[in-house]
Formats: sequence, C-alpha cells, structure tokens
Amino acid sequence: MTATVPSTGAEPDTVDINRYDPDHRRWLADAIAKVRADMRRSSDTHLLRVPVPSVPGVDLYLKDESTHPTGSLKHRLARSLFLHALCSGWIRPDRPVIEASSGSTAVSEAYFARLVGVPFIAVMARGTSREKVRLIEFHGGRCHFVDNADQVYEVAARLARETGGHYMDQFTFAERATDWRGNNNIAESIFDQLAEEPHPDPAWIVATAGTGGTSATIARYIRYTGRATGLCVADPDNSAFFPGWRDDDPDLTTEVCSRIEGIGRQRVEPSFVGTAIDRMIHVPDAAAIAAIQVLEQLIGRKAGASTGTGLWAAFHIMSEMAAAGREGSVVGLLCDPGDRYIDKYYSAEWLDEQGIDITPFRARLDTFLESGSL
Repeated sequence: MTATVPSTGAEPDTVDINRYDPDHRRWLADAIAKVRADMRRSSDTHLLRVPVPSVPGVDLYLKDESTHPTGSLKHRLARSLFLHALCSGWIRPDRPVIEASSGSTAVSEAYFARLVGVPFIAVMARGTSREKVRLIEFHGGRCHFVDNADQVYEVAARLARETGGHYMDQFTFAERATDWRGNNNIAESIFDQLAEEPHPDPAWIVATAGTGGTSATIARYIRYTGRATGLCVADPDNSAFFPGWRDDDPDLTTEVCSRIEGIGRQRVEPSFVGTAIDRMIHVPDAAAIAAIQVLEQLIGRKAGASTGTGLWAAFHIMSEMAAAGREGSVVGLLCDPGDRYIDKYYSAEWLDEQGIDITPFRARLDTFLESGSL
C-alpha cells in the first residue's frame, strides 16, 4: 500500500515530523556525561606480573579487571553498552533497562542504570551465585529468575515489551558497542602497560568468552595495530563456543549450561566473532577450579573460575613455549574476585554435588610449578 498526503496546491505540501525534544536531549546529555565521568575515574586497571619461576623465559601477566567499581571485567562492557544505547536513543527516562545475564554484567549494568537514573531488571537463572544477586540489588537493580539459563533471552525481551523498556541484549551488542580501534579499551590498555616490559608484544593474549565482546575487541585491535600477537580463547565444559568454532558451525547448541559463571553459552552468541580468533582451548571445569587455587598460592588472592579457565590455558601455552625453547610473554585476565563464589568454586560441598574432582588437575599444576611442564 502506498501512503499519500493531502495537498491543496499544485505542489505537494512539505511533510515535517519533528521529534526533537529539548528536555530529553538535556537528560540524555547529562546521562552520557555521568557515564563518561565514570570512565575517567575508573577506565584503567592494574597489569599484574605473576611469578612462575619454573618457566624463566616466559613472563605471565594478568589484567586485573576486578578493581573496577563493580568488581569485574563486565564494568567495561556495561559502560560501553550504556553509551551505545544512550547515543542510539534506546534508553528513556523512567523506563527500565532489562538484561539477560549470568550475573556480573547485571551487577555492572545495575550500577550504570542507577548512575543515569533508570530502573534495572536482571533476568538470570536461579542458580546464579547469591553474592551476585546481592550486588545487583545493592546497586538498585531487581532480579527476575528463570528455571533454565536458555530462557533468559526470551524472558528479557518479553519484559522489555511489556514495560516499554529497553532490552540491552549484551549477547548481540557486545562486539559492536566497544570501540576496538582504541579509546582506552582493554586491548589498548594492555599494550600500553606492557611498553616497558621485556616482551612488550606478548606471544599470546588469553581471553574467555561470555558474549565474545572482549575477545573481538582484543583480536581486532591486535590486527589494527599490526602486531603478531595471537589471541586464544579458553572455553569451559558445556559451552557451544569451542565446538561451534572448531566445526565452523554458528548454529551449534548444547543441552546443558556452563557451570563457570560469566563464560560459556549454550549457543554461539552473535557477538562471538570466531573469524578473529587464532586459537581455542577447551578447559575442563575441574582444571579451571584447580587453577584458581594455584593463583591464590601465587598472588595471595582469590578469583572466579572464569579467571581459572583462562589461567589454565595460559599455563598450557607457557609450558608449550618452554618446551620449544621460546621466550616471550603471555597475558591473561583476572575477570572478577573469588569472594563472589565462596559457596561454589571454593566450596567442597558444591564440588561434590557437581561431581567435580580437581585432584588430578591440581597434581598437574604442582608439577608445572616445579618443572615448567604441564
């Protein structure tokens, strides 16, 4: 059907639909200024050098994202998602922002929602750690629980329709909301902090994937700046990312959800840019949990099992480099603190319930710390 407009003269009338709202534009400018001010206060994090004397020619670093105001790597993502959505005109005063999340992104988005003055609802599985739920509510958010993790997308979209709010959809927009060319993204920060180190261009950077946004940002920045650094993604049990990447099958799904909160998905998410990834390593959950025990031994701090997943892969690469007589550096991510998971990854009862035995992997790590061989 062709639409027509009435005309009283020889020429058609000018059709002018003006949706410019000066009050909303002032609100929007104020909201963006608040988010940008947060970026100035907290955009950078420490790069920790982790001592591994058994591999003297290979230096290990962890980018400590747990020092962000909301305590995780997802603070960067939430900030980028809010700026992207605000500038796109998707977030409106007094209308909720709704997100499908396994926890940490929701904590950070609750923080930014309160910062700009809009309600926030997190849609998540009932099994999400109690500490993450507490933090979401601490930052003014509300939790909406579903029985199965694969229900979060549909329920979040439905709540957005029913409330007139905005479904942030991190799993679609993570890879496009961040400026991968620079603007102090995580990749630019890593290379800037390595500039005075013995091996300023690492052999490998190891990331993990929840949305895929971080790995896409790092991989694109490496290529954009002409570096030879490889990008490896470590993936846990029950995740679709590794088999989907291995088999070049973006439609692959898994029946069981990941036990490592924050990473691993039952489907290959739209933000997972597999063509930009150089290497993937499947890491058993027991190996990831053994790795965070070793990390506490090395630096005196607890971390979440997503950190352990990447750390096991980093140790694997370091062992490989040592065996080949190669020197260089490897960079991983300290994604969030372990105090969010005391009732899970640091609980012997939870490990028993899940049938997870870390003993053989802990033995392998002890051998690695003594010999450099994993």
